[in-house]
Amino acid sequence: MPGKIVVVGSCMIDFTCYAPRLPKPGETICGYKSKIKLGGKGANQCVAAAKLGSTTALISALGCDFFAKNYLDALRELHVDTSFVKVHENADSGKAHITVAKNGENSIVIIPGANDLISVEQVKKATNLIENASVLLCQFESPIDATLQALRIHQGHGYSIVNGAPAIKSVNPEIFSLCDIFCVNETEAEVLTGIYPVKISNADLAVNSLLGQGCKSVIITLGSSGAVFGSNDTEEIIQVNTVSVCPVDTTGAGDAFLGALAFFLAYCPHFSMKECIERACKIATLSVLKEGTHDSFPKRDELPSSMFK
Repeated sequence: MPGKIVVVGSCMIDFTCYAPRLPKPGETICGYKSKIKLGGKGANQCVAAAKLGSTTALISALGCDFFAKNYLDALRELHVDTSFVKVHENADSGKAHITVAKNGENSIVIIPGANDLISVEQVKKATNLIENASVLLCQFESPIDATLQALRIHQGHGYSIVNGAPAIKSVNPEIFSLCDIFCVNETEAEVLTGIYPVKISNADLAVNSLLGQGCKSVIITLGSSGAVFGSNDTEEIIQVNTVSVCPVDTTGAGDAFLGALAFFLAYCPHFSMKECIERACKIATLSVLKEGTHDSFPKRDELPSSMFK
């Protein structure tokens, strides 16, 4: 079956403008360039895994517009199985409006569009695909009922990862209990735990808070500070460091991390969780050195062989 890694998630068209800094509320500033690229957390994570050499499949939705064909062509060029990407005649493709500052920081507004139409029935039709996945990867840019259905189908069939992004305050507790790994960044962790600010010095409190809410395992990514990991199997909170770089564009760094994490879990079962997270952090760090999302994700042949040993 195709789909060593199966992703249930969004496809978005990224409308990105680059400016000296992020505007303040009510302020208009001049940018210096703009681009239209392919994005969406689901597709981004799928592409990140595919570029590392994984067999991947995407369960998603697009609108009946000229963006859809371009998106499907781009996914197929990377050998992503698009059999369960549905094109809806009476909807627009999802869009993301992104502003990137010179220091690499970004702000993003999304319009879900067709992504809101990813349904339980669509997921049920992909049951065979999901059951045969080594890793199932989901996010919060798709309807929660469809995500829950995918997690129920996949239970007992490998790793399942839920990326709690975009952040929502009230998460269905079944999400926590069904997924094997719940992953958020520091901002999302703040929303879910009420701990503010979440940083390396208190990330253990945020991890324990999420474990207390029913998560089996938790990863919190902390940008240039790396990541922390904890699980119900051990009281130890593992810290993973990463190198500090001067970022060009941080958009999609979290997606690069998750796609890479899924890859290492699926294809390098001899790696410990810490080793998988360390390597995923390295992939994410490389991604911020280039503009955009898909274009910034490294291919396997661009990486040292030691990354996979």
